Amino acid sequence: MASSWTGDRVRLRAIEPDDWSAFKRLADEEGRAGSRLDLPRSAESLRVWAREQAVARSGDDRFTLVVESAATGEWVGTVGTHHTAPRSGRFEFDVAIAADHRRQGCATEALVLLLRFMFAERRYHKCLATVFAHNEASLALTRRLGFVEEGRLREHVFFAGRHHDLVLMGLLADEFGRRQATAALPTSSADGMR
Repeated sequence: MASSWTGDRVRLRAIEPDDWSAFKRLADEEGRAGSRLDLPRSAESLRVWAREQAVARSGDDRFTLVVESAATGEWVGTVGTHHTAPRSGRFEFDVAIAADHRRQGCATEALVLLLRFMFAERRYHKCLATVFAHNEASLALTRRLGFVEEGRLREHVFFAGRHHDLVLMGLLADEFGRRQATAALPTSSADGMR
């Protein structure tokens, strides 16, 4: 790994003004997929937003980073933090990966890089994720990373003409650390793995 922000598949970097068009494509994809219905945004509003993000400071550890392919530099998606509570040591994340890069490990690796930073460098204690109950892919992703279900908010969000449940998933820093240490252990031929 070349840096703390680079993995085998992806690299995390700051938003640049030219990223506005990739954010527009991602928003259009999400709108077509029916995951949420937001008001359409103009190209100019996204240009302004991207310019502002490119020079913004991350107040209270809230930020959005671009996820790009480590091999090609191609724009893959975004990962970020929100609802940070530094005093109590918890934060939430969001991740969005473009459709043609899903199911390739990009979201998993981007989240591992983000979690390492927030737990090890920023000393947060807990990460929370709120996932739509019908979003099996996101639930599977959080479970693979070690998140456990902490509760369910029934019919909590309204979109696409009906109410949806949210599943609350949580991961503690020491749980993440143990999983990362186990994942980093080399396998030997004595345990039957080759």
